[in-house]
Amino acid sequence: MKRKRSIPWIHRWSRSLMAGIASVGAAITGYLTIVKLTGDSTACPTNGCDLVLSSPYATVFGLPLALFGFLAYASMIVFALAPLLVNSSKQEQLRSNLENATGLLLFAGGAAMTVFSGYLMYLLAFKIQAVCIYCIGSALLSASLLTLALIGREWQDIGQLFFTGIVVGMLVLVGTTGIYAAVNNPALVDRSTPGESGLPITTTSGAAEIALADHLKQVGAKMYGAFWCPHCHEQKQLFGQEAFQKIDYIECDPRGKKPKPELCEAAKIEGFPTWKIKGKSVSGTQSLEELAAMSGYQGSRNFRNSIVLSPSL
Repeated sequence: MKRKRSIPWIHRWSRSLMAGIASVGAAITGYLTIVKLTGDSTACPTNGCDLVLSSPYATVFGLPLALFGFLAYASMIVFALAPLLVNSSKQEQLRSNLENATGLLLFAGGAAMTVFSGYLMYLLAFKIQAVCIYCIGSALLSASLLTLALIGREWQDIGQLFFTGIVVGMLVLVGTTGIYAAVNNPALVDRSTPGESGLPITTTSGAAEIALADHLKQVGAKMYGAFWCPHCHEQKQLFGQEAFQKIDYIECDPRGKKPKPELCEAAKIEGFPTWKIKGKSVSGTQSLEELAAMSGYQGSRNFRNSIVLSPSL
């Protein structure tokens, strides 16, 4: 009598492991989606996470990129658990069919997420030049899902599997570069759309804010931003309506009001807002005290709007 072949432990537990990993990824991307939509700051040890979320790469088709990541992780959870929900011995054929179909979907999904995460790591290192622990963590989770999809079951045709992986990877790369073509080359965007100004400034300026704005204009300081950027709105709120009118503000999104994306491209702006003052560059919302110190402002610092106000989106 032949002994029944034992099933490797990784084959027994791979789907449960993938569901757990994908759940962690869904939690991370869900959190980043909420942060992006509300305009809050992330709970991150560095300002890199906020810099990434305020960059033009963080929005796709007008929606947070993190939202698409959440949907991808949620899909991986469904693919991983679907066969495990079929427990009846009378439905063994259904479970076998589900395992085969979802096994290929898990591999294709893991490959797509890993390739896309690799491209995002390239953007972090060479374009945005910031460290985002959530982004790095998500990339590691994606690679883990792909690894488990590969070793978590037996594959009958390895050649066909890798061919599928190559096709998926190429499609993701082509699609990704196409989506970000307008970001990498703003001149490609149609400027015929009406200009958008974003949320209105609701704070009023004090004498100190106006004096600082006059000084920043005199020293040639420039603020680069985008109409949809919540941190840019926070910066405007700090100055107030009257003072911000004096700021040399450059709109980087071609869809915005009076856009000048070519100036942003020439200045190599990767995150919003970015200040360029006396040859120095700093990104993120800056307090008025910080801007005063950077620019050498010697006037009154009795600023009225000293608290950053988050917009309601």
